[in-house]
Amino acid sequence: MTQHVAPPLVLIPETAPFNDDQRAWLSGYFAALLGPAIEGATALAPGEIPGGESKKLADNDDAPWHDPSMPLPDRMEMAKDRPEPQKLMAAMAQQDCGQCGYNCADYANAIFLKSEARLNLCQPGGKETLRMLKKLDEEFGAAGGAAPAAAAPAAEAKEPDLGPLGYCRENPVEALFLSRRRLNDPGGEKETWHVEIGLDGTPIEYVVGDSLGLFPANAPALVDAVIAELGARPERMIGGRTLRERLLADYSLGAAPDNLYQLLSLLTSGEARKKAQALASGEDPDGDAAYLDVLGALHKFRAARPDAEVFLEALDELQPRLYSISSSPKMDVGRVSLTVDAVRYNHRSRLRLGVASTHLGERLPEQTKVKVYLQKAHGFGLPEDHSKDVIMCGPGTGIAPFRAFLRERAATKAPGRNWLFYGHQRQASDFFYKDELNGLKDDKVLTRLSLAWSRDGTEKTYVQDRMRENGAELWKWLEGGAHFYVCGDAKRMAKDVERAIIDVAAQHGGKSAEDAVAYLAGLKKAGRYQADVY
Repeated sequence: MTQHVAPPLVLIPETAPFNDDQRAWLSGYFAALLGPAIEGATALAPGEIPGGESKKLADNDDAPWHDPSMPLPDRMEMAKDRPEPQKLMAAMAQQDCGQCGYNCADYANAIFLKSEARLNLCQPGGKETLRMLKKLDEEFGAAGGAAPAAAAPAAEAKEPDLGPLGYCRENPVEALFLSRRRLNDPGGEKETWHVEIGLDGTPIEYVVGDSLGLFPANAPALVDAVIAELGARPERMIGGRTLRERLLADYSLGAAPDNLYQLLSLLTSGEARKKAQALASGEDPDGDAAYLDVLGALHKFRAARPDAEVFLEALDELQPRLYSISSSPKMDVGRVSLTVDAVRYNHRSRLRLGVASTHLGERLPEQTKVKVYLQKAHGFGLPEDHSKDVIMCGPGTGIAPFRAFLRERAATKAPGRNWLFYGHQRQASDFFYKDELNGLKDDKVLTRLSLAWSRDGTEKTYVQDRMRENGAELWKWLEGGAHFYVCGDAKRMAKDVERAIIDVAAQHGGKSAEDAVAYLAGLKKAGRYQADVY
């Protein structure tokens, strides 16, 4: 006998700002939550919340604060009269980088709808975002968001869906670390690496514009110093693994979290307790908060020595890092490449290291496995029409996705022209992929190459200066339908590039200041201005 099963009710429409997995989960959640009340119900309108509440979900198209260069207080002021999900979005870093596993609006909505309990996933926002999310969560209280779903009966309990293998941070795969090659010539102040990772045997398939998420490990010397400062035994078993193993792979030893200061305040007294409490609340009593990592916090409060297991509970989870892919699957079959600055600096006689960058740059042995996942791009990729011209602006490691773009355009023999603005400190030492780019010029793939070196002359020259110098030709390309791309620092460089486009539109397009700003906004709305920022 054939059973006819009614199709599942879809409560979240395709236009809502969620991916397929999130939409399916939320539909099932609301169906279970509302029970018989949903019989005969129709799909929710975009942004509508069940129960007819006057609360709109967050979305990028209605977010005037969606600007990564805008300070958090200014964003919160703009969102102060908005519904709760939109206030949550305003607290994010506005980069849509995907490190949290969402874009900014979707992460805010997931927190509001109680489908995401973690408030510390916004890596670019750091402590500032986390503190604001906690503050908003406390303000909203029981009235904010949907109620958590009731626990399923024990007989129906099952493992949570981790998401597609290799395509989300919750379900990474192991890939083979193939090689590293230093890109700087002697005399440079930076240490930048071209890294190759093999994808054979993994389900990962990428396109240019995507990013690779990588799970790093802490530096063993730093881990050993933390354990010594605790006065603990590295071989102590906690949660099935040794303390040293847990600190190497599971916990962030970067900026000391508020919870650690709160713990240290309970183990001290007098003036030390007041300082620890002040740091836990976001204050800076000694002017050193920006430089206090976990080891630095233990040094500062030497009288407080927490139990190792309690100490781990006060730390943040070690988050994966995202890197823009600098290869093309059509030209670099079976592998992916990254362009990585190794972060090193000294503070108060201590060498400080970037976790993932130095993991890739020096600690990870070649031909060993590393946990990775693919982060699909959010609105950052080559035009489908290969005849369209492409303008790319990427100083330093910002060249990564544009090396990928150029290799893709070469492989597909795209007829559209390509113009790259690239810059760094010194031409002699910091001209990344020099031979490759010159070869692409010789092959007529790279139509124009505009270079800017900030330390070679008496005056600093940046990519935005080259844009203005070439403003007349740049305007012709833009008016001819070219797509413009920028990759780099969100708070400074990307804003300087936007300002340069506005200036070019005013000077060479004869537009008023207001119309020039509107011109840039029009490029963004049409998908002809795209940014990969960090």
